[in-house]
Amino acid sequence: MYKLTIEEKVYACQADETVLDALLRGNVNISYACKKGTCHSCLVRSPDAVPPEAAQAGLKDTLKKRNHFLACLCHPEQDMAIKLPDQSEFYTEGTVVVNEMLNRNTLLLAVAFKDAFEFNAGQFVNLQRADGLTRSYSIANIPQESNTLEFHIRRLPGGKFSGWLHDEIRVGDSIAVSEPRGHCFYLPERHGQGILLVGTGTGLAPLAGILTDALAHGHSGPIYLFHGSREFEDLYRIDELCQLAQRHQNFHYIPCLSGKHVPAGFSHGRADEVALASLPDLKAWRVFLCGHPDMVKQMKKMAFLKGASMKDIYADAFLATPV
Repeated sequence: MYKLTIEEKVYACQADETVLDALLRGNVNISYACKKGTCHSCLVRSPDAVPPEAAQAGLKDTLKKRNHFLACLCHPEQDMAIKLPDQSEFYTEGTVVVNEMLNRNTLLLAVAFKDAFEFNAGQFVNLQRADGLTRSYSIANIPQESNTLEFHIRRLPGGKFSGWLHDEIRVGDSIAVSEPRGHCFYLPERHGQGILLVGTGTGLAPLAGILTDALAHGHSGPIYLFHGSREFEDLYRIDELCQLAQRHQNFHYIPCLSGKHVPAGFSHGRADEVALASLPDLKAWRVFLCGHPDMVKQMKKMAFLKGASMKDIYADAFLATPV
């Protein structure tokens, strides 16, 4: 028999029980459906102990690294602390240290912390206002000694939260930040594997972090970044990315414009369409997607049809809200 601890409550898991069985017997409110490891509804995390290998069957490598596992498949091999999904909203106070515009409607917001803030480049967090209003934003930088998170915040028409960040928050102000979430990040393995990054608008944020992380780890395989928008004025960090491509022979940056006016050096068309036309064979590639939900959905399908394995296609499922 092993002990399962959730916050300060302890539950006993019998030898013939799974973690899910024990928690349901203990009246814990945990999501589940198939009980066979197929639906992933009972996904939980073990902060301190590595789960049994069988309990992580079918999960992405990025989830495995953070000790996520399926409660319905887990027969404990030791006492375990367990974190349920609805317990992940632990907030830390940060201080705004950068507040400047990247283009006509995108704000660069940097938040610093006194203590170490652990995350992987490409994950996202929830930012929360004092009145409880909360929105999700991707992290645009890699972990560093300064304990700073960077965000690219687009002003949404009528957006209460984005409007507040653009118009009211200032350097020196405090803001609440949740712990990082999501499995859309780079793992330093398979260094020779091709990496495809496709994003629209501020979808560049997590892709920029993933790109920087991959290059910092010495990734040797080809890396392609397709960043798209309708108009030139809505792209940003063009010069910085061009310079990065000049310094790294394996990195290729392709800015895309779908509008009528396309300057020299830019590809004409939607980022996903240009990417698929440029790279017809994605077998054994890693694919990272962020941007408009319809683009992400379509690109997932097409990347798979062009050879990418579903386990190598990454896109976190959260949507910006206009209110």
